[in-house]
Amino acid sequence: MSIQEIDFSKTLTDDQVFETIMSNYSYLSKDWIFHQWHWMNNVYKPFKDHYKYLIVISLIEKTLQFYDQMNIQYSYDDYYSKSNLQIEKFSITELCEKLDLPKETVRRKVLELEAEGVINRNKKKILIDRKAFPFVKPEQQIKNSSKYIHRVYQALNKDKIYSKKLDQKTIENIIKKRFTLCWRWFYRMQIPLIIGYHKFMNDLTTFHIWGTVSMNQVLNVSKHLDTGGDKPSLDYFTSNTILLGNVGTDAGISAMSISDMTNIPRATIIRKCRYLLEKDLLKINKKKQYTLSQLNFRKILPYQTEMFKFKAKFIRKVLNLLVIS
Repeated sequence: MSIQEIDFSKTLTDDQVFETIMSNYSYLSKDWIFHQWHWMNNVYKPFKDHYKYLIVISLIEKTLQFYDQMNIQYSYDDYYSKSNLQIEKFSITELCEKLDLPKETVRRKVLELEAEGVINRNKKKILIDRKAFPFVKPEQQIKNSSKYIHRVYQALNKDKIYSKKLDQKTIENIIKKRFTLCWRWFYRMQIPLIIGYHKFMNDLTTFHIWGTVSMNQVLNVSKHLDTGGDKPSLDYFTSNTILLGNVGTDAGISAMSISDMTNIPRATIIRKCRYLLEKDLLKINKKKQYTLSQLNFRKILPYQTEMFKFKAKFIRKVLNLLVIS
C-alpha cells in the first residue's frame, strides 16, 4: 500500500486565511452576512427559540467529536439515513459551560426538549429524534458554506497563497463525503461564534435582529462595496466605514419587514430594537426604519475579530482537506 505524502507548502495556516478575509472584506462581506443570517433563521425556525437549537447541536457536536476521536466518518447520505441519532451522555453543567448559560435556563430547555420528544432517554441510550421537530437537512447550508469558502479560495488564489484549482461543487462534494468530520468543524465555528454575540448583546434574538439590519444595510451599500474587475478589494476597516455610514442612502428596514424576514414577532422586535437603540447599536430614521449606528464599530470590533478567527480555522481545515484528498 502506498503512503500518501503531504506537501505542506500547499497547505494553509489560520493566519493566512484570517488576513485574507480582513484584507478582502468588501469582496467577501455580503456572502458572509447572508451565510450567517440564513443560518440564524434556521436556528430560530424549528423551536422559535435559538437556545433550544443550540442545545441540540451542542449535543450532536459532542457525538461528532467522539466519531472523530474513534476515526469514524459518515457521509451526508449515511448520516441522515436514520431518523434517530444516538448521542453521548451529557450533563447540564457541561452544557452550561459550553453555551455560557445559567443552569436553570439549560435545565428548563432540556426538559422542554424531552417533553417535545426531541430528546428521548431509552434505558441507557439517549436519542435525538429528527422526526419530532422540523429538522431540515443542511442541504442549503452546505451550498451557502461552500459558496463562501469558494469566495475565500478565490481571494487566496488571487494573492497566490492557495494554488489548487477548485469550484464550488468540489467543495460541496468533499463536505458531503466527509460530512461528520466537516460538520463537526462547522459547529466548532458556529457555536462559539454565536455564543460570542450572545455575550455581547445578552440575547440571541437581539443579535438575530441586529444581523438582519446589517444584512439589509449591506444590500443598500453593495454598489459602493463592489470591487469587480481590476479594482482592489477594500479591507475590513474601509468596508465597515461604508457600511456603517449607509453610504449613498438613508434607507433602513422596518420592524414589520424584520418580522417578515425572521418570523420573530413584531412586538418582540420593537422591544429588542429599543434595547439596541439604548446601547447605540442601532438608530432609527423618520420613517421608523432601523439602520446601524456609526458608534457600534468600535464596540463590536474586538468580538468580530475573535469570531473571524473561528471562521478562518473552519475554512483553513476544509481547504487543507481538499489539498490532501
